[in-house]
Amino acid sequence: MRAAVLREYNAPLSIEDVAEPDCPKDGVVLKVMACGVCRSDWHGWTGEHPRVKPGQIGGHEYCGEVVEAGPLATHKLGDRLIAPFILACGACPSCQEGNQNTCPNQRLPGFVEPGAFAEYVAVPFDHNLAYLPETLSPTVAAGLGCRVTTAWHALTGRAALQPGEWLAVHGTGGIGLSALLLGVAMGARVVVVDIVEEKLTHAKGLGAEAAVNAIDGHVAAQIKEITGGGAHVSVEALGLPITTNASIECLRPLGRHVQVGMPVGHTATMEINMSAVYLGNLALYGTRGMPPWKYPSLLALITSGRIDMSPLIAREIGLSGVSDELAAFNGPTPPGVAVITDFLS
Repeated sequence: MRAAVLREYNAPLSIEDVAEPDCPKDGVVLKVMACGVCRSDWHGWTGEHPRVKPGQIGGHEYCGEVVEAGPLATHKLGDRLIAPFILACGACPSCQEGNQNTCPNQRLPGFVEPGAFAEYVAVPFDHNLAYLPETLSPTVAAGLGCRVTTAWHALTGRAALQPGEWLAVHGTGGIGLSALLLGVAMGARVVVVDIVEEKLTHAKGLGAEAAVNAIDGHVAAQIKEITGGGAHVSVEALGLPITTNASIECLRPLGRHVQVGMPVGHTATMEINMSAVYLGNLALYGTRGMPPWKYPSLLALITSGRIDMSPLIAREIGLSGVSDELAAFNGPTPPGVAVITDFLS
């Protein structure tokens, strides 16, 4: 099969013919219909992600059709499925409590095992996969990736965002736009922060009530003025110290900060304004991924027409275009995300 393989950090991926994956006993092989390109892939491509090594086939935001099923698989040939990027075992205490995204036995195609920057991908623990609704295009389904699912769990499972509350979103990449769209659908008032004016304008067109250009400085003070005292919930979507502190400092008393951006490499350890946390009686939440049992609530929101996630998709690309997309994350990116829909070009 054709695959994009990491051979050297910070270098174009190698487009190669490699062996098709073996089918796991407890899983399936999918013919990949679409796969998103994510900032998390970029962390691996640069060498900052501790688990991603040369030889890795990336890609963790995928949907596809079952072409082979193992003897212990939940799904069958022909099923069209969406995969969370964390595949949980289903048997450990975390899984039994419904917290599959914290499973200690998790499997991670695209990071540890071969991912979906390829024509086919093997998926163990296939009980995690959800059925692709007929009315949802594979392109949009892949675009949900880790960005929309993570944002959905951040807002509903961690911060418990309520209608009428102010939500601040720091960074308007894939996760930031997802948090914006979901927050608006949930009845929140959203203020977005970025350094690219085009992205701020784009976000306001998608429902943001206000926008702050971080280049102007004093982000927290601007948000407190806009919101009349501070955001109730703030999402950090980049994993950087400056945006993390701005997210914490923009909250009103008893506000909730959610760390969605992934701190890795030199940003894994940060200096945090704990005085603001202490004085404001703030709550800090970490979040990563989404338990697969939450797919029905998210997909129902989309298929019912309550929310349109298609504006999230900026462009469809071929497999050979992944390297350019990864390199683009080295600087400010344009609005929207890229999804691979052609695995032969």
